[in-house]
Amino acid sequence: MSRPNVWATKVAALIQGGNSAAALDQIKVAPTVKDLQQLRTLLISAKLLARHPNIDSATQDMITALSSPRLHRSP
Repeated sequence: MSRPNVWATKVAALIQGGNSAAALDQIKVAPTVKDLQQLRTLLISAKLLARHPNIDSATQDMITALSSPRLHRSP
């Protein structure tokens, strides 16, 4: 099992501390899909996803957004 990323651990601590608004802001600027997946794994193991459906949907939306190819326009 891989070691959780520092970002995922810090965002999970925000959620555990009750500051879900700050966690949502961090999720919106997540660095990578891997970080979001590690965050979801941490939250599932702590049974926090069931208590925070907005966090669940935000992580799923950002995984989808970061996984899809970007559309680029030439300058």
